[in-house]
Amino acid sequence: MGALGVSEPDSDMHEPGNTPRQTWLVAALAALFFLPFLGGVHLFDWDEINFAEIAREMIVRGDYLKPHIDYQPFFQKPPLFIWLQALSMQLFGIGEMAARLPNALCGILTLVLLYRLGARLYDPFFGWLWAGAYLGSVLPFLYFKSGIIDPWFNLFIFLGVYHLILYYWKIDGIAFPFRYPARYYQVLAGLFIGLGILTKGPVAYLLAALIAGVYWLYQNLRFYIPLRDFAWITLIALGTTLLWFVPELLLNGPSFLKEFTLYQIRLFSTADAGHKGFLGYHVVVLLFGCFPASIFAFRALFKVKKEHIAPEEEYQNDFRRWMRIGFWVVLVLFSVVGTKIVHYSSLAYFPITYLAAWTLYQMKNGTLPFGRRLRGGLLAVGGVYILLILVLPWLGKRIESLKPLFRDPFAQANLDANVRWTGLESFPALLLAAVLFFSMRAFSRKQTWSGFRLLFGGSALFVFLTLIAFVKRVEGYSQRAAIEFFESKAGEDCYILTHGYKSYAHLFYARKRPPVHPEAHDPHFLKYGDADKPVYLVSKIHKTDEVLKMGGFRELYRKNGFVFFIRD
Repeated sequence: MGALGVSEPDSDMHEPGNTPRQTWLVAALAALFFLPFLGGVHLFDWDEINFAEIAREMIVRGDYLKPHIDYQPFFQKPPLFIWLQALSMQLFGIGEMAARLPNALCGILTLVLLYRLGARLYDPFFGWLWAGAYLGSVLPFLYFKSGIIDPWFNLFIFLGVYHLILYYWKIDGIAFPFRYPARYYQVLAGLFIGLGILTKGPVAYLLAALIAGVYWLYQNLRFYIPLRDFAWITLIALGTTLLWFVPELLLNGPSFLKEFTLYQIRLFSTADAGHKGFLGYHVVVLLFGCFPASIFAFRALFKVKKEHIAPEEEYQNDFRRWMRIGFWVVLVLFSVVGTKIVHYSSLAYFPITYLAAWTLYQMKNGTLPFGRRLRGGLLAVGGVYILLILVLPWLGKRIESLKPLFRDPFAQANLDANVRWTGLESFPALLLAAVLFFSMRAFSRKQTWSGFRLLFGGSALFVFLTLIAFVKRVEGYSQRAAIEFFESKAGEDCYILTHGYKSYAHLFYARKRPPVHPEAHDPHFLKYGDADKPVYLVSKIHKTDEVLKMGGFRELYRKNGFVFFIRD
């Protein structure tokens, strides 16, 4: 991080100036971390492969209007993110890199926007704090290296709420360096919320409306924005979604709207199989997933005594209030929702990293100390990561001794995978230990800028190296045997199905062609009917007897918990 082009005074480094060079530097730093090795490992079931397969089928079918999976209508998500993946695949070919590239670009755009927003709210130093806190936190970093839908979804919601805030400030006469008239911010608020709906569904509007509603309660039920103006924002958001929903409705009828609505209701009211969790699930996810930003954010979540806070502009205090509300809305909403999935609370990454930047900014100004709670939080959560990264390679070299710990025969067979551990995989743990030591020493000496660069720059490097060291090895145990089999059938005219577990991998990696036989989607036909071409079936090892009882299938081989059959 020393390449920021700023000089070092006696106590700390001066904050960088607000120049176009700084914006480009943020973009270059983000690209350096997010673009390399996007295709270094197979896509993971389900979400990554699910979305990539929908994009692939768009290209194969030549139909970009209606999402399909396994060449059947897909009712769970609108198509905006899928369009981005399909465009990437058209440009760079169908594969892992193209599927993940849209999120890498989203990461670059997000960090640039956070830097610029932070610079407008405070100064360029705060912009670096906010962008750096996002870059250097574990899950925010990881998501920009993935092929899941949430990074763009969260960005659209955040931008919608941000422009809603600017619209309120503009019409309320709050002194802020505005560049455009109020109507501009109103239109953008509706537009971005509408894009969020087109990315993942109406939960984008629900989240924005809940945040605005809780702020309304804070205002003692004062309509800080006239109801007709809220209505216009809603209409703009709705109009944005109609750019796709209307053609879909006219060409294919109401089937998508009906099934999509039922799916959303089911998702919020029941827990999907395998996605249950305890009430505090997302507290743990955000504490560990947003480390180290979560440690600093906790300091700013609750009311701080005024005597410890430097005088601030009205809009700065109000924006912090919005971010605190945003955090609690996301946490409470997805804590009560039946389905517990890690990325459900990922919108909270924006307020968490903002609040972390706010705490660091107060530390820089001398109005908040680097106390025992901050130091203890960094050591406690960071220590868990260090211990985990140290232990995993050690266990990897002694994998046979772990088998008695698992009752599941599939899990036991997974451990038979030929995964090579060298011991060098522990290096990221040593790096993180050094990062924590030197950054905390800098913070203790009130060298906030130096400590920030060491902690969050070092944390970003820690996550980057950990991904390189572990993700491919984890994939070797969990799914690689099956995916290699699917890849081997990519040029063969055949049927492939799985038994006893859900997967999209056979569709994407076997490059499934559009089916011709009218019963091609019927599992009963593929298992028992008079198939017109070879049928391959993949099951987990504990489901082998069920397959053999079907008759007609013979085993080809088994590997790492998967058993491969053929029916000629």
